[in-house]
Amino acid sequence: MTVGLVPTMGALHRGHLSLVVRALAECDRVAVSIFVNPAQFAPGEDFVSYPRDLETDLDHLRAAGVHAVFTPTVETMYPSGGSTTIHVGGPVGERLEAEHRPGHFDGVALVVAKLLVSARPDRAYFGQKDAQQCAVVRRLAQDLDTGVQVVVCPTVRDDDGLALSSRNAYLSPADRQRALAIPRGLALAAELFQAGERGSEVLTAAVERELQRVGATIDYIAVVDPEPFVEAEKAAPGCQIVVAARIGTTRLIDVLRLGIDEMPRVWGADTT
Repeated sequence: MTVGLVPTMGALHRGHLSLVVRALAECDRVAVSIFVNPAQFAPGEDFVSYPRDLETDLDHLRAAGVHAVFTPTVETMYPSGGSTTIHVGGPVGERLEAEHRPGHFDGVALVVAKLLVSARPDRAYFGQKDAQQCAVVRRLAQDLDTGVQVVVCPTVRDDDGLALSSRNAYLSPADRQRALAIPRGLALAAELFQAGERGSEVLTAAVERELQRVGATIDYIAVVDPEPFVEAEKAAPGCQIVVAARIGTTRLIDVLRLGIDEMPRVWGADTT
């Protein structure tokens, strides 16, 4: 039998469930983990307030037909006295998301490694929205000779164009409208790319203008080559535009794969 694993931090939405559907279609047995991993949160981040709704999550997974759910405690995952850690090196562990969240990917790599070892899956499923995390996990699975195939599934968006995220629950109605500047900017950049523009600075500037119009605080906007996950001066089909920005107090990330993803359709956007 083939086993598929879908690692999550809970507060499941349609994006998570799309990973479950893909796993069920490709594997004989599917397990989902629900664990809010403290190792990937920096001091002052939202570990304590991160959305949690285990009973609703379990209802969704029962309805989907998942075969097993793993819901460990922090003490189970990180027994007292433990000292083994994992460090993510190279550009993927130093730039962009890693620069703004120091230690984040070391925590991601540690928990994913533990899950892959404990579940022994044939395939593990992750969402494209967390593009840099996907690059880290792919490299981890390869470097540690896990034999696990990392399957990256397309970003799922809400009806208004915003990428689904558990943190969307933090947005006020007004901030929700402002957040649509992210997919709107990505759509404009994708339109420029389709028209022949290849300059990364031009493409990222299109996204930046939209975010500035709504007063977002920008952490980064970059065009990256997905394999080494390094910034590219010239965009090519398959390159990714990655974005991280704060709308009010909520930090959101998004990604669009140039020449691959459909342009986000943004409805009800308030550009004032």
